[in-house]
Amino acid sequence: MPVLETTNFGPISFEPESVIEFPRGLPGFEERRQFVAVQTPNTAPLVFLQSLEEPSLCFPTMPVLVLDSRYRLQVADQDLDIVGLPRDRQPRIGEDVLCVAVLSFRESGTTANLLAPVVVNLENHKAVQAIGPESEYSHQHALFPQQAAACS
Repeated sequence: MPVLETTNFGPISFEPESVIEFPRGLPGFEERRQFVAVQTPNTAPLVFLQSLEEPSLCFPTMPVLVLDSRYRLQVADQDLDIVGLPRDRQPRIGEDVLCVAVLSFRESGTTANLLAPVVVNLENHKAVQAIGPESEYSHQHALFPQQAAACS
């Protein structure tokens, strides 16, 4: 089992078949294409996307259904193609795909990008940050709306 020395978690071991591949990379990090999902019991439900190519690069994420239990995933045809999913229907969260939102931590509060979630095909582990066509979601969904209102 390979072991990766990371900046945030120290050494982590992972199964090669658990590697998540972003064929196009992530916006702003196009050269970083291989990640592993790191979860720890004391930080649940957070899922950390740890780069295998850059030990200091790690994205905190959270499952979209934790943030919004009625979240409606909409993935464009080109993104379905990239991750190897059929175009005839939208993927089902938890059955076809893992769907997480990247978190941002700011003085004004923590937000989640529900506009462009990370979608991972559970079968082949190919992933994309998918901007939903005509999405009703925000890239700055407040995790703690009362905290955001108090800071305004």
